[in-house]
Amino acid sequence: MDFKEMIKKEGISVKILGSGCSKCNQLEEATKDALKKLGIDTAIEHVRDFAQIASYGVMTTPALVIDGKVVSYGKVLKTEEIIEILKKVIG
Repeated sequence: MDFKEMIKKEGISVKILGSGCSKCNQLEEATKDALKKLGIDTAIEHVRDFAQIASYGVMTTPALVIDGKVVSYGKVLKTEEIIEILKKVIG
């Protein structure tokens, strides 16, 4: 089973944690671009509620959460960095 087949079968959860500031929006755009380049069709949930953000143990936003796991926080990742993270997390 290749990468794309696995995603279609398993599904993937992607969240951006942040207040909606410009850095959070930049991370969301880069994440959308990374998902598109990998051929993954999934919605990105933008979590703006600080209590929910804190429940992930994140104190510095923006943060990227994939399948319930915080994979980055406190910086805006480039599309290529997100692609690498997705490949590692998904397998």
